[in-house]
Amino acid sequence: MNYGYLTLETGEIFEGMLIGANKDSLGEVVFNTSMTGYQEIITDPSYAGQIITFCYPMIGNYGINALDDESITPALSGVIIGDLCETPSHYQSIHKFSEKLEQAGVPGIAGVDTRLLVKTIRSRGTVKGYLSKTKKTGFAVERKAPLWVEKVSTKKIQTYKNSGPHVVLMDYGYKKSILNALLDKNCSVTIVPYHTPFEKVKALNPDGVLFSNGPGDPMMLKQWFPEIKKISQYFPSLGICLGHQLIALSYGAKTEKLAYGHRGGNHPVKELLTGKVKITAQNHGYVVVDNSIDTNVFQITYRNVNDQSIEGLKHQRYPIQTVQFHPEAHPGPSDTAHILTEFVSQITSAGEARYAIK
Repeated sequence: MNYGYLTLETGEIFEGMLIGANKDSLGEVVFNTSMTGYQEIITDPSYAGQIITFCYPMIGNYGINALDDESITPALSGVIIGDLCETPSHYQSIHKFSEKLEQAGVPGIAGVDTRLLVKTIRSRGTVKGYLSKTKKTGFAVERKAPLWVEKVSTKKIQTYKNSGPHVVLMDYGYKKSILNALLDKNCSVTIVPYHTPFEKVKALNPDGVLFSNGPGDPMMLKQWFPEIKKISQYFPSLGICLGHQLIALSYGAKTEKLAYGHRGGNHPVKELLTGKVKITAQNHGYVVVDNSIDTNVFQITYRNVNDQSIEGLKHQRYPIQTVQFHPEAHPGPSDTAHILTEFVSQITSAGEARYAIK
């Protein structure tokens, strides 16, 4: 291993040992508080263009397996960790963590004081950082971010046949766990590119539509808001993470960027109808602005316990539900798995009614 450096755009420099791909990298430096699930995190398409800091002190202790990747090709820009374990212990392990990064072409740095780095991000807000072999006295930061969704979304329609209801999965950077959850509930799933218009979705004749998670600023997808609104008005719809934000925006709400986002497997969310608190998995840097919601159009269903931000919406007229967290992710508890179950139950009933009419 060689020495390497993370240079923040605000001037702070963090030293460590380079791991993974042998290349420099620029990205938005964020942090994740999860205690497990590092394989799922580094393969989550929602991290496209970002450098992830793991808060948990040791990464790599159970290795990498052949089952838990959330995408085929990791889209993140880099990884920052404290202690790297190069002697993993798990019966399913087939690679070391550092080997996974190298194979995926992702650079990383280990041995960093991640507590100090996270405290810096929390005080500065999310900042850009540069991973390299040398210290940078300054670097140019491109202020206009690319459309990361375009980079991670499927380029062609993919179909998974089953005997249950038919779901169109709008792919803004979906996690494999979402697809698996639908397939496990006997759904047929058609994955379509993020820019698929209403008429093409209609031609697929789904029973429901799921708007997936994905990376970046939801306002970058503004030109597709009218199509998203048409689709959600016509089909029972569920929005997850970015999908939640896109549906809200399509109906006239606004979004804003959080200082350092919600990323981790232990975020408490209150279900307003019951008053119960659910433990959720989250990964997002933007939220729907509270006072931008027209309560004649949407009912707020969930709120974040820590900062009171909106975590879920339900349309007052159409069968549309959205959640900011990931109901398919089970970081220990499975508190919110019922959301997907209810969605599938809803579209199963709707599908049976449609077929009966025919």
